[in-house]
Order: sequence, then structure tokens, then C-alpha cells
Amino acid sequence: MNGRTVLQRFPAGGPRGSWPAEEYAHDRRLEGLPAEVVMDLATDAFLVIVRSGEGAVDATA
Repeated sequence: MNGRTVLQRFPAGGPRGSWPAEEYAHDRRLEGLPAEVVMDLATDAFLVIVRSGEGAVDATA
């Protein structure tokens, strides 16, 4: 395993001025999860992740 849980995936080609991955991660941080956004170059998508050992949950998208 790579030590992270993917909470949600967002396509990289979102509308101009829209940051859905960042907004989703922000909402998860308000809930107490240390969510962060990373880019998956292989799939051209933004992933909202929680690293293992940081309050990770067993929920993948």
C-alpha cells in the first residue's frame, strides 16, 4: 500500500475558476480529517487524500 486513502477523485479539466477538489478537501478538514489534494498525472485527476496514521478512514471513491 502507498499509505493513503483516496476520499474522492475530480477531473483536472474543471470549469475555469472552479476548484472542486480544494473545496471538498476544505470541507473534510472542517470535519477533522487532514485531507489534502494531490495530482494523479497518470489519470489526469485531482485526488483528495488522507495519509495513513492521520485519522484515515476506510472509504474510497
